[in-house]
Amino acid sequence: MKANPLNQPAAEPASHPVRSAPLFGSMLMGGFECAAHRLRTGRRLDMAAATGHDRRAAEDYRLLRDHGMRAARDGLCWHRIERRPGYYDWSGLLPMLRAARDSGTTVIWDLLHYGVPDDIDLFSAEFIDRFASFARHAARVIASETDAAPVFTPVNEISFWADAGGETAALTPFALGRGAELKRQLVRAALTASAEVRAIDTRAQIACAEPLIHVFPAADDEESADRAASHNQAQHEALDMLLGLQAPELGGHADAVDIIGWNHDHDDQWIDGGHCVPPGDWRHRPLHELLIEAAGRHGKPCYIAETGCEGAFRPFWLRYVASEVRQAQAHGVALGGICLYPVVSHLGWDDDRPCANGLFDGHDPEGTRTIFAPLAQEIAEQVQVFARSG
Repeated sequence: MKANPLNQPAAEPASHPVRSAPLFGSMLMGGFECAAHRLRTGRRLDMAAATGHDRRAAEDYRLLRDHGMRAARDGLCWHRIERRPGYYDWSGLLPMLRAARDSGTTVIWDLLHYGVPDDIDLFSAEFIDRFASFARHAARVIASETDAAPVFTPVNEISFWADAGGETAALTPFALGRGAELKRQLVRAALTASAEVRAIDTRAQIACAEPLIHVFPAADDEESADRAASHNQAQHEALDMLLGLQAPELGGHADAVDIIGWNHDHDDQWIDGGHCVPPGDWRHRPLHELLIEAAGRHGKPCYIAETGCEGAFRPFWLRYVASEVRQAQAHGVALGGICLYPVVSHLGWDDDRPCANGLFDGHDPEGTRTIFAPLAQEIAEQVQVFARSG
């Protein structure tokens, strides 16, 4: 049976701990949910519109600044911008770009967050070409509105999307048994889009946002251990492809990604085929161990691109993540940010239930941005802690 990582000795702190400067202006940052895919019912999600963020970006960015967060993850809504092939309507994006510029907010822009125009087949060559053109025109518009060097995440969560959309039919395009094919296609799209934005602005930085998970064996035998190990390895395939370490025929290379983003939530560790292993469970692996292992694969600057939970546990989860990030930094990991995602609470994708998962209430797109005070207090405390340790 293969060795269980839990039984391996903990890594020793670096002799010269990394003092990770914020990558984007502040260690804490906010992420705005921008998923825009179609559900099985045919209904199109548009989370930026559902929370009102697309119309209230100036207010939302100011609120972030008020809470010590000078950076954000946000996204472009491709299906709204390219309403017919080759025609782009930037009227919805321009106010967001200007709001970010005027508030001094650094934004990491998702170019594709699950939602594609209705006439595009994700498995087709047309998808690659259309997305490349969209990325090129988007980069040109963004460059015209700000003097700051842009940061892009071309395709959000390639690994998750490939599995949910290509293997288990849980997400668009609702395919079965085509996960590997969809992963390669999304990698091609990300690489092509990255080349396009860099051709427009050579200062552009490319970030990724990939899940950071851990799967435990379902039983104490070699077959179960191998299966769990395979799941744990699969989470790195998309990034390895982007960097040319796997499937080099896709065009990946060492400079394809400048900043690695890891998405990790409270339920991202589980028994293979079974239940979640939450913090507090004896099997749960500390986040700093996962970060040390993941960051050690590539040696690039990284950040927590997405983290959060629902309900009263929100401030405690942030406290845990921030503490684990500092431990990873003490072990030499160049971690430059923690993105609370989402920062505006929203309605559930599939059932429209109120998800209490943000700092601000956004269930009513026209309503007051009510602040969840316990999380706001924890954010203020963590801003101070990181300022003292920086």
